[in-house]
Amino acid sequence: MLIRIVRMTFQPEKVNDFLENFNTHKKSIRNSPGCHHLELCQDENDKNIFLTHSHWESEEYLNQYRDSELFKSVWTFTKALFAEKPIAFSSKKLEEVEK
Repeated sequence: MLIRIVRMTFQPEKVNDFLENFNTHKKSIRNSPGCHHLELCQDENDKNIFLTHSHWESEEYLNQYRDSELFKSVWTFTKALFAEKPIAFSSKKLEEVEK
């Protein structure tokens, strides 16, 4: 399982554009082959910073999504709204500590 986190900082006046676009495409992204989880988070203190957190069956599935027309369309729109370069992390879960 690949865990992907992308931190994005938007121009303040472009946040609503991002949210509208995300809401339009979130189900299609989540239903992409190999995607097991998708969530959007907003920074508690800086309302222009968002993170997407997704789980992928493997890096191959993530790359398949990244090569798709859906990703190209969404990312082309989204990157025009940035105030800073996004930061992306890919990792794998080593351990989950239960209560």
